[in-house]
Amino acid sequence: MTTWRRHLYHLLLWLIALVFFAPVAWIILSSFKTANQILAVPPVWIFRPTLANYVRVLSDPGMVHSFINSIVLSVTSVLIAVAVAFLAAFSFSRFKPPGTNFLMFLLLSIRMLPGSAAILPVYLMYVGFGWKDSYWALILFYAMFSIPFSVWILKGFIDGVSPRFDETGRVNGASWLSIIAKLIFPQVLPGVIAALIFNFIFVWNEFLFDYIIGGPHTTNVPTALSTGLYSGGGVDWTFVSCVTTLYILPPIVIVYVFQRYLLVGMTFGTVRGEV
Repeated sequence: MTTWRRHLYHLLLWLIALVFFAPVAWIILSSFKTANQILAVPPVWIFRPTLANYVRVLSDPGMVHSFINSIVLSVTSVLIAVAVAFLAAFSFSRFKPPGTNFLMFLLLSIRMLPGSAAILPVYLMYVGFGWKDSYWALILFYAMFSIPFSVWILKGFIDGVSPRFDETGRVNGASWLSIIAKLIFPQVLPGVIAALIFNFIFVWNEFLFDYIIGGPHTTNVPTALSTGLYSGGGVDWTFVSCVTTLYILPPIVIVYVFQRYLLVGMTFGTVRGEV
């Protein structure tokens, strides 16, 4: 690639990044403004930052409760999903039950359906069983919805581990659980981390099912903002900007720290040398 083409390529990448990051930067800046500064026309670019908005958000019991709900629902459901998916992926990779290819396609096809297609039967089932506004009911749903994609990611990594490790472990008298924990798991750890991150971002940003089958006790942050519980007489943009800034920080930090694992996960382990 010639020098001018490389510079043009870099310029194009910066422009694309700017287009995607501009709204995020605007939200972050707005969280440090007063209400008058946010609504000012033309926009106020030079201002004295204030932390009053953050103090107000962190002093709001309802919003703090929503943040705790988001953390509990995301972390718990993701850990369950990846644990189950890892065992399923190992079984598909090593034991190859009849119809493995069809089962793998069936698992992936579940994620092809939009969430709105399943909301009615899920809602009727949850209401019928009395599971509405239940932590464990939401955790169970998020875990089940996250398992198929996790199986696909992890199977690609486990396929890349030679079966000779299994054979060596069995010859030495190790159980399958020991082989999985001590021989297979350390080698596919990048894939496990990638699956954890992908599913965490999905559950962290999920709105529809928490809004429909959740309730006051299980309200996460996206649902709390959408229902207008924290705005009176109109939209309080300082509050919304501050909550949004706090809410997007965990995914941004996680993606920045573990971005190389995400690259490996998106290629299903075919570029594991990057880690």
